[in-house]
Amino acid sequence: FLANPAPICVLDEVDAPLDDANVTRFCDLLDEMCRRTETRFLIITHHAVTMSRMDRLFGVTMAEQGVSQLVSVDLKKAEQMVA
Repeated sequence: FLANPAPICVLDEVDAPLDDANVTRFCDLLDEMCRRTETRFLIITHHAVTMSRMDRLFGVTMAEQGVSQLVSVDLKKAEQMVA
């Protein structure tokens, strides 16, 4: 992967079978890959530890039956608002 990095990489729930310690290792590996390449990672997850390590979260809600709405949160800005 480092020899010929892709511009984008989609990982769909790859952290689902992992415990918290291994999710942390997985996130550390993602951080390293982001530093060493220009690859953008799109991570699909339900794991709170993984979500907490991301720069931005996207979610889909259903405000009313049959109507989906996309929600986006920049975690760094959210942290500043809370502080």
